[in-house]
Amino acid sequence: MNVASIDIGTNTILLLIAEVDEGSKRLRPLVNEYRMPRIGRGTSDTGIITPDKLELLFDVIHQYDSIIKEYKCDKVLITGTNALRIARNTNEITTRLKNYFNYDLDVVTGDVEAEYAYLGAVSILENFKSSLVIDIGGGSTELIFGNELSIYFKASLQIGSVSTTEQFLQHSPPLKWELEKLRDSIHKMLINIVNREIPENVIAVAGTATTLGCINLELNEFDEKRIEKSVIRKDELNEMINKISELIPEEILKNYGPVMKGREDIILAGAIILFEILKTLGIEKVLVSSRGIRYGAIINYLNKLK
Repeated sequence: MNVASIDIGTNTILLLIAEVDEGSKRLRPLVNEYRMPRIGRGTSDTGIITPDKLELLFDVIHQYDSIIKEYKCDKVLITGTNALRIARNTNEITTRLKNYFNYDLDVVTGDVEAEYAYLGAVSILENFKSSLVIDIGGGSTELIFGNELSIYFKASLQIGSVSTTEQFLQHSPPLKWELEKLRDSIHKMLINIVNREIPENVIAVAGTATTLGCINLELNEFDEKRIEKSVIRKDELNEMINKISELIPEEILKNYGPVMKGREDIILAGAIILFEILKTLGIEKVLVSSRGIRYGAIINYLNKLK
């Protein structure tokens, strides 16, 4: 059967359509679509998803609905994360999705979001063993430690590429003290995780990681085959940060091409979050994966079919 999974994040709305085998619980991706309406922009200040962002949200869902019908999907899963957790008008969005599309929105807790990110990320591995998954979103960052398919520790940090940009990086290029304040804030949030043993596999998922992976491989356009399981070393990441931190968003977009479109003003914050995690936890390199919540939601759904 075909299953569709939509991940509504603070920054992006992603669609995965996969052919799944109910017996083996394996999935084969058929479609991956990516939109960046940034519905959570300003939500921490206003407390709502603003009307203009609601219009963008439903425009994207309308586009995805056509694709879902084309592939005759038997099940549609819609997962909402941080922006929808904190917005006061999420009930309105849930009602409209049900009335317009007959879709059920599942706004998950930080713990469930971490579980989905973990399940999706480790699906790229042949050797599961111990893993740490780093999922940097627009409004929050999840750190998930696990053994094979079992999670034994997870932390949801209220730092994301959008929220930290809005809170700390007021100038463009950012001032030195702004960068120091951002790094200090990240470090304080990681204090309770510092002494944990680092697993064999460290995987970074979501848009920040894949965009940085493209920069590292000098790709102007996203290429899933080259990005999936590519490696970013800590020193390479630090070099990227040094270059990006001297540019304004327009220069970042010009220098790095279409792959940066929509992220040119937030990629620096995301890169710093990832770097500070690696530095604080003593990690030298990280695997990059485009698999995350939308994959994990399908895997979780299949597990419940037992």
